[in-house]
Amino acid sequence: MLKPSLQLKLGQTLTMTPQLQQAIRLLQMPALELQAHIRELLESNVMLEPMEESEQTGTFETLVTAAEQPKGNERNSESTVEVLDESWDAHSAGPAETPWNADEDERQQEYADDSGQSLQDHLLWQLEMASLAPRDLAIARAIVDAISDDGYVTESLEEIALTLRPEVESTAEEVAGVLSLVQALDPPGVGARSVGECIELQLRQLDPATPGFATAIQIARHHLELVADRELSLLRRELRASEEELAAAIALVRSCQPRPGSTVSSNSAQYVVPDVFVRRTEHGWGVELNPATLPRVRLNQGYANLIGRNASHASMRTQLQEARWLLKSLEIRHETLMKVARSIIERQTAFLDHGDEHMRPMILKDIAEAVTMHESTISRVTSGKYMHTPRGVFELRYFFSSQVEGADGSGTSSTAIRAKIRKLVKDEDPEAPLSDGRIAELLSAEGIPVARRTVAKYREALGIAASNERRRTGTKPM
Repeated sequence: MLKPSLQLKLGQTLTMTPQLQQAIRLLQMPALELQAHIRELLESNVMLEPMEESEQTGTFETLVTAAEQPKGNERNSESTVEVLDESWDAHSAGPAETPWNADEDERQQEYADDSGQSLQDHLLWQLEMASLAPRDLAIARAIVDAISDDGYVTESLEEIALTLRPEVESTAEEVAGVLSLVQALDPPGVGARSVGECIELQLRQLDPATPGFATAIQIARHHLELVADRELSLLRRELRASEEELAAAIALVRSCQPRPGSTVSSNSAQYVVPDVFVRRTEHGWGVELNPATLPRVRLNQGYANLIGRNASHASMRTQLQEARWLLKSLEIRHETLMKVARSIIERQTAFLDHGDEHMRPMILKDIAEAVTMHESTISRVTSGKYMHTPRGVFELRYFFSSQVEGADGSGTSSTAIRAKIRKLVKDEDPEAPLSDGRIAELLSAEGIPVARRTVAKYREALGIAASNERRRTGTKPM
């Protein structure tokens, strides 16, 4: 029988303190989610207050490229960084032009689309202008109510007729007659009951003398499945059409909008807010945190100075400590983001100068070693964060890619290989498209030994059709 006893053991464990948990949580938050979180804390913690616009500061660093490095003794092995302004101090977390700022609550969004017009509103407005008879107008309104946001009628004609009773007694044939009026409204193809009917309605607006018009109508009615499955040989036999006529018909079909209702939407446009700006300066590439994403919040020194050692101030001291933890966590977040962005730009200067074909292979471990942090920290920083560059807006994860070992021992980024494949296909002869094997040979000649199946995988990821299909349709990637 076991007897109870006392034992003393020594050991080490990793404990996640509340401060560390908060720092990790803020680190992985996207900019908009972070601003919403800060807004909630401003309402619940009296020790925090928004900053004024006059107190704005920012951070900007310039990376001097290798060609512009000082010569002789002034030349260093690492990129020179010029810090123009420090954005952090002991009491603030930096400024931002956020929509929750007190003096901006009534400021109108300059480019916001607040019309709020839905597809149904758009159709009803046109019906009011059509001068229909009261009976036909009532039926047309019932049809519009049965149209989905994509522009399709989701109920049968019999069900629409039933919804009109007892005010209007109508038949399915009468509803079908009014449906033809609705299908003539804008956007083209609205009110269709199938994809084929939707495409046919749009094709009917073309001149019948358009090359491939009759064949396109037949495809929309009976052969959309063959087009979707790329069974062009079988489709040609079914329609008994020439290659030129079939290519023209397929081009007409593909030019149609399968979801006409999506062109009329009440949802406002969603924009990506970059966390980092990258631009060329006279000294090289400059990296700057987006001031609009930096939360404008600071410690309320007035309340902090009023807290004494009285026990009744325990809750206030707790809020003060939480406020200081928050500001410290925000400082860590933005310093880490700046370090990671700077390290990425140092390694991807060739991409900024010349494009995707010069993207260097890079993994999380490379950046983690450069900034002396764990790979999991780099993963959190790069998730949901965006960088604005002269070549576009990219998520930070975009710059990370695997590599393919070259014949000379150097590695090539998979992003660069995909860009090279896109360029080869774009420049190919339409009469003799490059096969996957031929593309693999051309890449191998450049010192990039890639297997044919790898080329096929990258080509499919780029949405590029196979060589035999490109020969039939004569299409090229954009």
